[in-house]
Order: sequence, then structure tokens, then C-alpha cells
Amino acid sequence: MNRMVAFYKGLTTWARWVNRNVDPLKTKVFFQGISPTHYEGKDWNKPTESCSGQTQPFFGMRYPGGTPMAWVVVKKVLSRIKKPVFLLDVTGLSQYRKDAHPSAYRGMDGGTDCSHWCLPGVPDTWNSLLYAAVF
Repeated sequence: MNRMVAFYKGLTTWARWVNRNVDPLKTKVFFQGISPTHYEGKDWNKPTESCSGQTQPFFGMRYPGGTPMAWVVVKKVLSRIKKPVFLLDVTGLSQYRKDAHPSAYRGMDGGTDCSHWCLPGVPDTWNSLLYAAVF
């Protein structure tokens, strides 16, 4: 099965559960968005580079790699949920953080260990978004 089809089916199942079971007077629902990939330099107009060893984020007004397909799926499914869902949108920010790999700062040889840092987003940012949504 195509992974985007699987993602859509899984997210739709979750959305159906939220619509049927969540009482918004008692419960707040948060969705943390997706962690985009930024492994290949072609995504930020440097085709000979990778994210391994990067120590600077992408600087620019618009990320050249475009919108991740998984983000399109998220927006489509969230638009159909009847109950309020707070979106912690860290996807765009995470795209820019090609440098968000801790191994680059520990002197380790390369590594694309972004899932330890930028999944589902740069931790300080998604904590701030969550705090703002709750209070």
C-alpha cells in the first residue's frame, strides 16, 4: 500500500474516533503536525549536500522543497473533523531546521538523527505552541 494512502486511512480513522468520542467541554484535542524530511540538499537548492553535519538552518522566506505530501493529507483530514482540534503547526519550522541533528554538535560522524530533535518539531517551539493553546 502506498504510504500516503495508509497515512490518510490511519488519520481518517483517528478523526472518526475524535468526532464520535470526544466531548469538547471536557477534553481538548491536540495534533502536532508532521515531521517533514529535509535529508537532501536539493530541497534547499544545494543538490550536492545532505542534512548530515549541517549546523545552520535554511534561511529564506519560502522553503524551496515545497509542501510535504503528508501535510496535504493532514490538512484535508483536519478540515473534516467536526470537533475542535488544536493544531500545533511545527511542520514549516521543522523544514527549515536541516541543522537540527544533535550529532553535528557532539562531534559524531554525520548522521541524520533528526527524529531525536525535530520530530514532531523543534522541542522548544512545540512546547511553546502547546502552552499557548492551553492557557
